[in-house]
Amino acid sequence: MRIRSCLLAIALLPSASFANDTMADLKTGGLTYVQTLDIEMVKEDLFISRDEIRVDYVFRNTTDKPVSGIVAFPMPDIVGGMNANIAMDDMQADNFLGFSVTQDGEPVKVELEQRAIANSLDVTDALEEQDVPLLPFADATAEALADLDDEVATDFKERGMLFNDVYDDGDGMKEHRTPIWTLRSAYWWKVTFPPGRDIHVSHRYKPSVGGTVAVTFLDEGKPQGERFEVYKARYCIDDAFVKATRKLSPPSDDGQTLYTEAWISYILTTGNNWGGPIKSFTLTVDKGDPRNLISFCGSGVKKTGPTTFQMTAEDFSPQKDLEILILQHRPDE
Repeated sequence: MRIRSCLLAIALLPSASFANDTMADLKTGGLTYVQTLDIEMVKEDLFISRDEIRVDYVFRNTTDKPVSGIVAFPMPDIVGGMNANIAMDDMQADNFLGFSVTQDGEPVKVELEQRAIANSLDVTDALEEQDVPLLPFADATAEALADLDDEVATDFKERGMLFNDVYDDGDGMKEHRTPIWTLRSAYWWKVTFPPGRDIHVSHRYKPSVGGTVAVTFLDEGKPQGERFEVYKARYCIDDAFVKATRKLSPPSDDGQTLYTEAWISYILTTGNNWGGPIKSFTLTVDKGDPRNLISFCGSGVKKTGPTTFQMTAEDFSPQKDLEILILQHRPDE
């Protein structure tokens, strides 16, 4: 596995043949802090799997006085639309990733900041005045939009907040008011870092895992074509990974593939918001089933168990974010 500087967006590729069978992942990451040289990240232990992301930090105030500030966890943007197909287990909850945090072993009470954006303008107040929830895909949001007065709905449409989806369901023409604003959310809390003492902060959440119903980066079973080049750059696919992929069982007679793709994105570069490099960094990635294949960019990655891979670094300054590809074996029937 090699570190590469090139990072391309899979969304830019022509992939119409996979469009109906693809679930986009939401990019998540770690904690952010107003940039300061006073607080250094002494240690970060990052664990990533399909089921959970766990991050354990040790922070240190390098001054001789208490330092206070706001620590935040930015949630990924949720973009409304008719054809939105994103990986979210809970479309109804504001805390759709199940985020939680502790400090020195005690739960932290966090605040949630949410804003709705349409056409680069903040439309939060307009939605709240009409009792419309901000989460675009929640059932309560759909119900509130359906109940809007026509005059208000027209105003929302003109402001780029919703779209009228008109269709025939076999029983005549129907109209569905579809939200098209973007929800931006962040959990935040105030922290005071005392001088001369380490602060231990841990947070947990369920990642957004995108993917497809088949292995898509080989063209006619060969490592060629534009999509393969994007995967090669994004996930640092090497010859050994390609060889293992080509040995996977072909689709069955009914067209079902034994392996599917799963994508996990993690924003590593927020680690640069603290005073200097991360003194001690450990990344552990768990591929799940031992039959699964995994590829991601890293330096000195070692296999530490039947399903786990680990990378360690000292004085680590992440230069790019982490992209993980898992070729996962379908559960046995």
